[in-house]
Amino acid sequence: MRRIVVTGGSGKLGRACVQDLIEHGYDVFNADIVAPKESRCPFYKIDLENIAQVSELLSAMDFEHSRGVDAIVHLAAIPGPGMVPNETVFRVNTVSTYNVLEAARRFGIRNVVWASSETLLGLPFDEPPPYVPIDEEYDARPNTGYSLSKFVGEEMAKQFCRWDPELKVVGLRFSNVMEPSDYAAFPSFDSNPAGRRFNFWGYIDARDGAQAIRKALEASLKGAHIFIIANADTVLTRSNAEVLSEFYPSVPMKRAFAPNETLLSIEKARRVLGYEPQYSWRAA
Repeated sequence: MRRIVVTGGSGKLGRACVQDLIEHGYDVFNADIVAPKESRCPFYKIDLENIAQVSELLSAMDFEHSRGVDAIVHLAAIPGPGMVPNETVFRVNTVSTYNVLEAARRFGIRNVVWASSETLLGLPFDEPPPYVPIDEEYDARPNTGYSLSKFVGEEMAKQFCRWDPELKVVGLRFSNVMEPSDYAAFPSFDSNPAGRRFNFWGYIDARDGAQAIRKALEASLKGAHIFIIANADTVLTRSNAEVLSEFYPSVPMKRAFAPNETLLSIEKARRVLGYEPQYSWRAA
């Protein structure tokens, strides 16, 4: 596995992913509808809702007729609810994911890692989760057109892997993606923890998100898999015990956890992928 197409490589997580893969010796191609501000690798402008364009990209039909694609990282999507009408969010995200999976199937690309979402855990948690720390073991709870699009993506991945038992499709349920420049705002969260309650005070440093993507690509897995990807800590200095007693006093604790340990469990990603966060806003 050397040549990797990253859809959405111009975005916040995509930029970190492209940089990380290049630093680890991979030949990377950024496929996006917008060009990156800084060129790190070849860029291909593409409409992922157009299956012909996706097929052309993945079939190695460039001017040299020599570009074989070994793996796909599919990050391109409308990144959240409320940006455009729900119908548009759902259509763009589901059709683009289908096109990537279908084109991969056509051309024998059996290693796909894609961005699912923490929203499937039940965000914004108006209905409390069944327990904390929150993990991948309970059924998805999509509450918006955006999260429903990610739910459909996870279901599509299962069926594509049923059609081809050699296929690997890893869905990473990323928490709220942050860059170092975002950390200046974090100290203010303590004064209004309700403002970050929507995702149980979680986040993911884009660089750690990139690490998770690379380790998912390199993992010796087959079939469809789902992992929560968050940082090891919360966005607060206030303790978990304090904010849980204030906002979710009746939610049972599945196990003990440290005062500022993430409440979005990354145990599965640690165990299966060898994922271990390297960055924290506290050290920024």
